[in-house]
Amino acid sequence: MYRVLIRFYEELNFFLKDQEKHRDLPVAFPGRRSMKDLIESLGVPHVEVDLILVNGNPVAFDYIVQDGDRISVYPEFEGLDITGVTPLKDRPLRHTAFVADVHLHTLARKLRMLGFDTDYEKHRDDDILAAISQQEKRVLLTRDRQLLMRKNVSRGLYIRSTDPDTQVREVLHRLDLYRHLTPFRRCVVCNALIEPLETDNPDYLRLLKSVPREILTRYKDFRYCPVCRRVYWKGRHVEKMEAFIASLKPEDQ
Repeated sequence: MYRVLIRFYEELNFFLKDQEKHRDLPVAFPGRRSMKDLIESLGVPHVEVDLILVNGNPVAFDYIVQDGDRISVYPEFEGLDITGVTPLKDRPLRHTAFVADVHLHTLARKLRMLGFDTDYEKHRDDDILAAISQQEKRVLLTRDRQLLMRKNVSRGLYIRSTDPDTQVREVLHRLDLYRHLTPFRRCVVCNALIEPLETDNPDYLRLLKSVPREILTRYKDFRYCPVCRRVYWKGRHVEKMEAFIASLKPEDQ
């Protein structure tokens, strides 16, 4: 029988039972066990973990837990300086791209509106989502804890809230993305980059056929998606989006 003490820090306590939070947990188990297996047996997805210290020394997920180990487990540190220690993932995120599960449709649209490359389609199963995350190095966004525990998922976030606006703030805060907002550059429907719709575009008149006549009389500047052919203009809906974007500020400001 192996006996260890393990403690989870900061937001990792979200995954623990009330009596397990913010304290050293004595854990006993028979036989050999990897650090990844031990952490996830307590309900914490490995993708939420960024640093593990055993007896004061950093270890990886494949570390085999030893009897008597004292283990400290820390969350994602995208917004914090951890110079001098060895995190479990490469950093910084050089290209922030997401894949969202089928239950996060509104979050996906809002992230696209903010300019983030966000892959989303209806009816994808867990195998496909995990494969896309691995192959395209996308951060997997989901409210399915078991999905994030798959070995082939190395980047992911468990979305705590069920409110889309709060979900957006959660992603921005946890990955420190406030400085990377580039609003209104992606199609919220298909994720492609949108372009100005110029009069010399051979499809100019055909594209404008989808725009209501009253809009054509009020607006002159249009943008469009070259993939799904959706046309955009700066109407009242954009004003609402701009107000939402203005409300997005780091939590320490």
